[in-house]
Amino acid sequence: MRRNSSFVFLALLLALTVACTNKKSVNPLANVGSKQPDKVLFDRAMDAMKHNRFDVSRMTLQTLINTYPDSEFIARAKLAVADSWYAEGGSTAMQQAEIEYKDFRTFFPNMPEAAEAQLKVANIHYQEMEKADRDYTHAMRAEEEYRSLIMEYPDSKLVPQAKQRLREVQEVLAQREFNIGRFYYLRSAYPAAIARLKTLVDRYPLYSDADETLYLLGQSYEGEINVIRQNGHMTEVAKGKMIEELTKEAADAYARIIKRYPAMDRALDAKARLEALHQPVPRPTRAMLEQNKKEEASRHEAGMMANMLGNFEKHPDVAKASRVGDPTMVDPAPTNPGDVVRKVATAAGVAGDNKIGVETIEGKVAPNQEAPRSDASPAPADSAAPAPEQPTNAVNPAPATADELKPSAADPNELKPNVEPDPNALPPLQQSNQLDSSHGTSSTASSSSSSKAEEMADISSSKKKKKKGLGKLNPF
Repeated sequence: MRRNSSFVFLALLLALTVACTNKKSVNPLANVGSKQPDKVLFDRAMDAMKHNRFDVSRMTLQTLINTYPDSEFIARAKLAVADSWYAEGGSTAMQQAEIEYKDFRTFFPNMPEAAEAQLKVANIHYQEMEKADRDYTHAMRAEEEYRSLIMEYPDSKLVPQAKQRLREVQEVLAQREFNIGRFYYLRSAYPAAIARLKTLVDRYPLYSDADETLYLLGQSYEGEINVIRQNGHMTEVAKGKMIEELTKEAADAYARIIKRYPAMDRALDAKARLEALHQPVPRPTRAMLEQNKKEEASRHEAGMMANMLGNFEKHPDVAKASRVGDPTMVDPAPTNPGDVVRKVATAAGVAGDNKIGVETIEGKVAPNQEAPRSDASPAPADSAAPAPEQPTNAVNPAPATADELKPSAADPNELKPNVEPDPNALPPLQQSNQLDSSHGTSSTASSSSSSKAEEMADISSSKKKKKKGLGKLNPF
């Protein structure tokens, strides 16, 4: 009886042992708590990254990648290496993070995390972006990377975030172009101002000061009209054709404010300028009016404290960026000053292939001539080079005569054409180094010219001056 009980007990013990053995032989991939070596390494790396031990985390992840190349954690490990550099921060770490994110996209382009990697690359340049009047390299790179994300992953849930960041980046780039265009306008370099401002409104229509840009564009065209009116070398027929073409361009700029930005501040000013130019005033559509109102309502204005502290910030203030509308994905062809002048000259029937402010000889830019030396011997008369053609201007096709290029008495190096001043023309911008006329400018100029001539005569004289004082000890 006891022997039977012992057999039964041993049988039960053997059954329990077999049951426990079968339970442990289940596929460990199905068990979350399994102790696979690659998973142990991955968990250890994530714990190190959580405690900001980024070096330890990267070493552990690299060990996982090199030891288990067929592991299911390879993709997550490569992405975690890039995340560790991104979380560490600093310029060097950010550069390494960008390299790692791009490697991840190269090896795993079809994974959902590829869009996230591309967004991180764009955010790296967005965080390094500076103000509009400083270096714009990171702004350009950020614009390029956000565009790549939107075009390559149009179905990603990260596209709305990328679009908003792209609108903010383009606001900064547009502000930079506006500053340059306004700089040229204030210095009466109207073709250069027109080129910058026209490129701006064509490339960034969501810019917060787009109406001001178009108004300044129209003013630049009107400034060029005043320059042509003061030109004394052109015929009245050519003047009339050029003025007609420039008036049309100015009217188009003002009309665009009313049609595209009717809810902005410059709409009424544009209407007044169109009436002054005797041009038709368009009426905006209701849809465009509503769209412009939504764009203006989506912008934010920085407070007084933010504006004060913004002077000490490295990064730009993007509060004025629109939060509605599609950002520009493909840049249109830019406008250059030569195209502006050639277009006006062609409308007037004048050859417009000359460059602005560049001397041309037979349609080619004249090479830089070597400056004459005082000790050089004069060239013989029979080997003298032929005189180059007189410089011409795109809006002034007639060559200047000798009387017109005669230097004035005030400045012997300045060439001024003999043009009668227009009483209705605006006075030119005063340079910072000009003296006030009330302080005897002419007498000062004449005295300085005479003293300069005497000084030059003393320098060029071969007679040695008598030395005084300690100068007698100097044998030279």
